[in-house]
Formats: sequence, C-alpha cells, structure tokens
Amino acid sequence: MRHFLSIATVFLSLIGCSTDTEMMNLTGNVKGLKKGTILLQKFEDTVLVTVDSLVVDGNSNFSFSEKIESPEIYYLYIRLKDGSLRDDRITFFAENGDLNIKTNLKNFGSAAVVTGSENDSILRDYNKLKQRYVAKNLDLIEQRLKKGKKSDDSLEMDLSQKQNALVSSKYLATINFALNNKNQEVAPYLILSEAYNANIKYLDTVYNALLPKIKDSKYGKELESFILNRKKTDTVL
Repeated sequence: MRHFLSIATVFLSLIGCSTDTEMMNLTGNVKGLKKGTILLQKFEDTVLVTVDSLVVDGNSNFSFSEKIESPEIYYLYIRLKDGSLRDDRITFFAENGDLNIKTNLKNFGSAAVVTGSENDSILRDYNKLKQRYVAKNLDLIEQRLKKGKKSDDSLEMDLSQKQNALVSSKYLATINFALNNKNQEVAPYLILSEAYNANIKYLDTVYNALLPKIKDSKYGKELESFILNRKKTDTVL
C-alpha cells in the first residue's frame, strides 16, 4: 500500500510539473504603481482584446496564467485609478513557461525587462538591429528638412536613392535574421511585421527554411497564407 501511494505521489507531481510548462505563468512588478488595473491583451483577428486583468491596490506585483496555444505577441497595458489608459504599452512574445516582466510606472513601456521567453529575447535582439536602420532613416529625413524648399533635383534624387537602398538593406537584414532563427516562432513573425513587402522569393526562402513545428505555429500559418495571397496579386515575382 505504501509503495502504491509513493508511485501515486510521484505520478501526481509529474502531472503538476507538466501542467505548469503548458501554461504561461507571467509574474512581474510595476514599480511606483499604487492603484490601477493591469491589462493582459492580444490581437484576435484584427481586434485587440483583454484576456485577463488585475486590480492593483497598494501591491505593485502582478501575476497572470494563460494557456498559450502558439507563441505570439501579447501586450501589457495600465488603466490608472482615474480610468485613463496609458498610451505606452509593453509588447512581449508570450510562450508557455515562467515569464517575468519588471518595469516602472514612469517609463512603463521603455523600461520593461522581460525574462523567460526565448522568442522575446530574440525579438529584442532584432529590435537593436532595427534601430540602426531607424537612425539612418532619421538622418536622411533631417537632410531633407535642411534642404527645405530649395530646388535641387540631384540632391533629392540622391536622398531618394539612399532611402530606397536603406529599405532594401533592412529587408535583407530582416530576412537573414529570420533565417538564422528559423527554429523559433519569432522568424515568421518578423517577416510578417517587418519584411512583408520584400520580394516574394525571399519570403518563400524563409518559409521553406522553417522547421515543421514553426510552419504549424500561428505566425507560420499566417506567413504561408500571406505568401499565397501575394503570389495571386503580385504581377511580377
């Protein structure tokens, strides 16, 4: 009988551990938040919906448990005690397992530190790469503003060529980054969000390189559908 109980106890503990890994257990802290509501949100089709919420009253710690069918982008918002919704948000790549987000009320979105999500870590590495292209584009915009209304066709053409080359370079960098992370759900997400206007052959290259489980993920399926629609509408492939 004791032997049976020991086996049952081990079995139940294994079930408990398995269940934990099949849920996103999100914990965190918003330093400086005294009263308000933290909203956990995601897009369903094209509508942003609240999947869970937590009222904060003195304790700035929070926790959410959510079954993630396939790793995808989620958001954290704050509704303050006066009912107003903050403009900034925390965007993170949700996946099953233990995740943690620490931030502060003053710089809610920009100060967020996310741990526990491999896809999110890769996404943040990509965002650092993306910022280089954003900075270069801002420099070109500044050059245009300095030119003002002066008529200089050669300068205007040069700036346009540089901006077009910058867009192409960003697409290629994004595609290469996705190929280097073809075993993660973040790869098709980046193509859909950052390189959807790239030449269809590059989109095909990324999709064909994805592992089967990534092709079967939420963003993998969306990328496949997007490519099929592009092929129908594009006049030049």
